[in-house]
Amino acid sequence: MKFSIGDKILLKQTGEEGHVTAYIDKLMIEVEVNDTRFPVHIADIDHPYLKWFTEKNKTKKAPVVPEQLPVEKEKLRKPRLAKGIYLSFVPVFKVEEMEDVVDYLKIYLLNEMPQAVKFSYEVKLLHESEFKHEGTIHAFGDIYLHKVDYALMHDQPRFHWTLTDTGSKDMAPAEGILRIRPQKLFEHISDVLLNGSPTFTYLLTSDFLPKPKEHKEKYVPTVKPDYITGNNIAKLEKPKFEIDLHTEALQYDTEGLGPTEIINIQLDTMQKYVHLAIVNKQERMVVIHGLGKGKLKDEVHKILKRIPEVFIFTNEWHGKYGFGATEIYFRY
Repeated sequence: MKFSIGDKILLKQTGEEGHVTAYIDKLMIEVEVNDTRFPVHIADIDHPYLKWFTEKNKTKKAPVVPEQLPVEKEKLRKPRLAKGIYLSFVPVFKVEEMEDVVDYLKIYLLNEMPQAVKFSYEVKLLHESEFKHEGTIHAFGDIYLHKVDYALMHDQPRFHWTLTDTGSKDMAPAEGILRIRPQKLFEHISDVLLNGSPTFTYLLTSDFLPKPKEHKEKYVPTVKPDYITGNNIAKLEKPKFEIDLHTEALQYDTEGLGPTEIINIQLDTMQKYVHLAIVNKQERMVVIHGLGKGKLKDEVHKILKRIPEVFIFTNEWHGKYGFGATEIYFRY
């Protein structure tokens, strides 16, 4: 059965009425029902005229009122995905030279948790904000955010998100940055075309964690802090705004050392210059750790989380370092 944009439709399973808002592919369309847009299979909808015709010809009968009205059982919608909060991408296709190609992606936020969640969402492209939105999404609900041209996805926009549990003040917000590499995006689109799945999704968080206790663990550096005492400040090395932890840039001979010994030297070097920066009230510094398998970066971040003077650190794309460096901002 054919449908066009704007056509009235009827959901076969629920009997709800709506209308067609977009064409996705040969098997899927997007509909709007009760101010909510979502993709459905064409086989699951029908034209409503048959229902109208049937109801019009029914003979009206006087309702029979029972002595006691039965209590209706509460019906809960079954989760479509495992527990968590997801960012969902719906490819919308267009026909070019007798072939379906992706025109743009519609982006939805899905809440598959039993509590309402407050969200903050922003898309950045080349460090410029392209779209931002804040609001609250109810339990087991979804919300349409915006669309992104497929061509822009090859520039790898960053999807920044922060989620807050509205049901408990004791839970810490969850936050992160999603970036989809071109090769992974191509795999998602291929799966949509081959398997007939209308969307591909990314899990943002599966649960909220309790807020950390107010007191902070005392930081004990690997390198003894004798060099940061008041008597030794004049004898200290000058602080650096940029420290390179690659083995070829270190001031130590690493020949013949194993991986564990090398990474310990790299971390000791990083801690030394972080402390020098703190002693000299430096506002920021950059630690170059490279990409690799991410082991060194993870260890650097673990240490920075325990240093009280570290206000915030970020590992975002930079024209000079790519994703191989972490930028640190201090507070005093």
